[in-house]
Amino acid sequence: MDKLRIDGHKIEFHPERVAQWLAAGDDWEKAKKVYPIYIEVSPMGACNHRCTFCAVDYIGYKTVQLDHAIMLERFYEMGELGVKSIMFAGEGEPLLHKQINEMVTSARGARLDVAFTTNGVLLDKLNLEGVSWVKVSLNAGTAKTYAAVHQTKEKDWDRVWANLRDAVKRKGNCTIGVQMVCLPENAGEEIVLQALCDDAGVDYLVLKPYSQHKSSITKQYEGYKPITLHGGMNVVVREEAIKTEGHAYEKCNATPNFWAYVMASGDVYSCSAYLLDPRFRLGNISDQGFRSIWESDRRRENWQFVKDKLDIKECRVNCRMDKANRYLDGFKTQQHVNFV
Repeated sequence: MDKLRIDGHKIEFHPERVAQWLAAGDDWEKAKKVYPIYIEVSPMGACNHRCTFCAVDYIGYKTVQLDHAIMLERFYEMGELGVKSIMFAGEGEPLLHKQINEMVTSARGARLDVAFTTNGVLLDKLNLEGVSWVKVSLNAGTAKTYAAVHQTKEKDWDRVWANLRDAVKRKGNCTIGVQMVCLPENAGEEIVLQALCDDAGVDYLVLKPYSQHKSSITKQYEGYKPITLHGGMNVVVREEAIKTEGHAYEKCNATPNFWAYVMASGDVYSCSAYLLDPRFRLGNISDQGFRSIWESDRRRENWQFVKDKLDIKECRVNCRMDKANRYLDGFKTQQHVNFV
């Protein structure tokens, strides 16, 4: 079912950017011009849920938000520099931002593809026109488990399902998905969740393992892996992610080259697994243009550090760029490449 490559990567569909990265090699003057394909943007630091598995609980759900007027300028600059897509998600709930629809319009006007990861409570507020996909984090098959895992009231369960059914009716070209992080609390409920997704008419359900963030306060799920997951029609079981025990490469080539992260504070990081780590902070988008951040001495220092000094054992297992890194590593380590 994984026609969307949710359990894989899509960096191979950008051969020009990969070729640019390869040609840059160890030359910073060339490497600084390799711009991200994809940027995760956190419009809002606050969140209306407190999920037990939240990877970024250490940030503290601060009530800070991005300024739309500034982001309007930055999106156009990003588009001109070769950025292809924006995913609104982040350390808070993106749909809490009062101007989120205007942000979507601005990003689309800059020829950027737009997507969302959200808890879905405010999905009815989102105009889906021009949005490529929305993935709702809905980590249970029953209202009781949902309330316990999301640490919210059971009434949110009914509201999210109403929002999903409504979104399916008005989605246009937008793909609507649901995601479940598999935890001890929801073990076995994926079967019920599949039936609910089918009934609502969503396009797919993703079942994925928990991934321990190195900085997370919560450690209660560390090492937990689902034993058996029941798949089905329109269900993507993240089998490759489940099988992953460590890193199949020694260097991270995705960072700081092919992606970036913008916090609700405006701080730009080269990797979402290292938010608040000064080694990965490149600048602040409220104070600087994106070009000046991406071609700055801070990024040069991060580029040099990741390339020469980063111990991959420090990194989060099953990070967002894991599969892309497996692909990119082949360009550096594969022998006898001319014997096609």
